[in-house]
Amino acid sequence: MSSKQDDLKRTNTEARFEFKKEENSAFQTDKGLTEETVRVISDDKDEPEWMLKRRLRALKQFQEMPMPTDWPEGPDLSEVDVSAIVPYIRPDIETRGGVDDWTDLPDDIKDTFDKLGIPEAEKNALSGVGAQYESEIVYQNMQERWEKKGVIFCDMDKAVRDHEDLVREHFMNKCVPPSDNKFAALHGAIWSGGSFVYVPANTTVEMPIQAYFRMNSEGMGQFEHTLIIAEEGSEVHYIEGCSAPKYSEFNLHAGGVEVFVGENAHVQYSTVQNWSKSTYNLNTKRAIAEKDGRMEWISGSMGSRATMLYPSTILKGRGASDNHITIAFAGEGQNIDTGAKVYHNAPETKSTVESKSISKDGGRTNYRGLVHIADGAENSSTAVECDALMFDNDSTSDTMPYMEINESQVDVAHEATVGKIGDEDIFYLQNRGLDDDDAKQMIVSGFIEPLTEELPIEYAVELNRLVELEMEGSLG
Repeated sequence: MSSKQDDLKRTNTEARFEFKKEENSAFQTDKGLTEETVRVISDDKDEPEWMLKRRLRALKQFQEMPMPTDWPEGPDLSEVDVSAIVPYIRPDIETRGGVDDWTDLPDDIKDTFDKLGIPEAEKNALSGVGAQYESEIVYQNMQERWEKKGVIFCDMDKAVRDHEDLVREHFMNKCVPPSDNKFAALHGAIWSGGSFVYVPANTTVEMPIQAYFRMNSEGMGQFEHTLIIAEEGSEVHYIEGCSAPKYSEFNLHAGGVEVFVGENAHVQYSTVQNWSKSTYNLNTKRAIAEKDGRMEWISGSMGSRATMLYPSTILKGRGASDNHITIAFAGEGQNIDTGAKVYHNAPETKSTVESKSISKDGGRTNYRGLVHIADGAENSSTAVECDALMFDNDSTSDTMPYMEINESQVDVAHEATVGKIGDEDIFYLQNRGLDDDDAKQMIVSGFIEPLTEELPIEYAVELNRLVELEMEGSLG
């Protein structure tokens, strides 16, 4: 075991993941969502008129759309009352849009991200780092060598001002319109913070870019927006980390992600989420891939009372491809409903979906996916594999794949497995010197290896540790 893994082993669980700071803000809205709330947020950000109009349009759509309450075996969202949350909290920092020197952060915010390992991660493995606290980015930094190549990595509020034409063209217009679903509409009305990434043509960003989103205040909503534009022949890996401490009241996370993959470009979007079990995680993520573009979604979903997350890719151009690798972990009182959506809208497109789910102590995991192959998308292929691992008879895992095939010249494959950790497997490992807990951990580590091997070593270690803590019942 590496020294870094040893350090994680020795780190106090509460101190590392569940700590929370005294609530302190420079400005916040009242609870609830009204037109006045939207106008206050837009005014506080000094946004252009076109963005306010888009917010108000999204608000109207949110008010008209029903809650998704009739999904088979879907999470119970009856507790999600938007009128009971604070939608916007601006943290108490001197520099709007985030400082570029870690030492300039207020001590309590800096300490928060120190505990989460953000500055250490930046030093060791990253091209750039953004850190969001509550509703706004508080720290943003990009290595100079990437800036010289024309790469842009900044917070979304800055992008609206400094890169208005790009944002206006792409923001919640072509990829994730507010009409997509109720929580996309909610997001469009009150979004705040998030990341803007622009990679020029034929530019490869060799090290990952990370953004980390932290909720500290009880009873708030976080609605960051991520917009990635990868031009023709470019390549970038974006890593998203999320966490929140445990609260007595529910919190809501409804972010939005839009990715534009140019011709022959490659984007990998990795997510390691560790929400507390008082958080509802209801994100909307989608990519559009042009000719020969390649999109990858790598996702680890842990924590949260309920998660509804289905990263989606529209394969728009000939030869475009999409790959999903996901892991979901549900413990007592949790319903983690995840999956993938792929739309094959052009010939010779390809997709693969590999879903891993783990449930224990009565938790529920669902795979809910959609693969659509349009008429004319000949010689396309898709393969979906769903594997579920359950620790006990009280836990549940369901697989709900849905395939719409409108073209005859295609290759389609789907397989699903559901199993329990067998006594014989435990016995075999115990005979080789492992105790019961270590044996189960080894089995789970092997089960999730397809995900962890796609991450930089720092994040793979962290993900394995999070899974271990979930198995111990130490989180949330």
